[in-house]
Amino acid sequence: MRFFRQRLTTDVTASRAVALLSAFADSHGLPQPAALCGSWFGSSGVVAPFVSVAPGPFPAGFSIAAPPECVGGGWFGYLSYDSADPSGRSSGVPASAWGWADHVLRWDLAGACWFESLADDPSELLSTVDRVLGSSASLSWTASSLERPSAASHEQAVKSCVASIEAGELFQANICTRFTGTFSGSPAALFSEGVSRLSPRRAAFVAGSWGSVVALSPELFLSRHGRRVRSTPIKGTLPRRGPHDDGNAFLLRQSVKDVAENVMITDLVRNDLGRACTVGSVFVPLLLTVEPAPGVWHLASTVEGVLADDVSDSALLDATFPPGSVTGAPKIRALDEIASLEPAARGVYTGAVGMLSPVAGLELNVAIRTFEISGSRISLGVGGGITADSDSAAEWQECLHKAAPLEALLATPPAV
Repeated sequence: MRFFRQRLTTDVTASRAVALLSAFADSHGLPQPAALCGSWFGSSGVVAPFVSVAPGPFPAGFSIAAPPECVGGGWFGYLSYDSADPSGRSSGVPASAWGWADHVLRWDLAGACWFESLADDPSELLSTVDRVLGSSASLSWTASSLERPSAASHEQAVKSCVASIEAGELFQANICTRFTGTFSGSPAALFSEGVSRLSPRRAAFVAGSWGSVVALSPELFLSRHGRRVRSTPIKGTLPRRGPHDDGNAFLLRQSVKDVAENVMITDLVRNDLGRACTVGSVFVPLLLTVEPAPGVWHLASTVEGVLADDVSDSALLDATFPPGSVTGAPKIRALDEIASLEPAARGVYTGAVGMLSPVAGLELNVAIRTFEISGSRISLGVGGGITADSDSAAEWQECLHKAAPLEALLATPPAV
């Protein structure tokens, strides 16, 4: 297996390329593209033009040498939260789905587009991709307004969780709900427009005969480059009412409840990585930084470590999945609490979406701010961390703040 790369002369962005490639795939009976946009593998975009993402377990990886900053190819896919739900529930999509691509388009941080391939002779595909990027396409969608469960039902779940915390059963749990509606049209167009409008840091798109995942996530679950591992849990939220600090960024950092929420989960992530990393290598280089995301401010921390020599990527996931920020502490007890209080399976939401590359390593987001599309149905999960100080009405409002930019996106497709 050899490595090939060539710079392409195009000003098409990664998100726009997804729409163009999707339209070409539809018209030629090819698989849909898979895509990562925002901040992935030291690049602003990684797109596999046509990849069959099918049900199957997390892949067993291997390594090949390539120039620095390259990606080359790899497996695109997801792990659903359902695969770890102790109740055994399912939303109907596969618990895990992955697809191999021996070629990608990679946009570097300067905006240049590179065709990279692990195939022996990529010339025909390169010619096709170059032609598609120079074409035009108009894709759109229509969707109903998302139906919400009652505020009272979510607030009651929050109150029950607080009672469990007060009883000493756990410190924190992430309690979520699910908004649903109908959808027709192009999931790739929804992803492309979402990236363009919302600029999420960890956006990902995968699709197959089972449906589509449109993840507009701000959160990194895991990155593994060489033996170095990093996780950036987000916990703590206040609404954001403009592009600049509206005062809530400062208030969020001063919030006792939100700071406690983040610190507990950061400690949990330290423990999770400690199960897979060399003793003494796990540390926290960043704690409680305030970061903007669509519609909200978040508190984020970063945990890093060095993977032990005998630990594979699969073993790393065994130690850390599902993400701590969307479960709770202690994690096993939080999983049980979630199963008892949430009325529906989460699906891909709060699982992880991303890529395993034999060249660049592993990167997975936390599948929040994520649409799951299957047939004519679309769903959006929302939730938040519950602590002893949680107010049930405020927790419901936090769900609405997180959902609002996604609902506005869904309601306003691009003109065609």
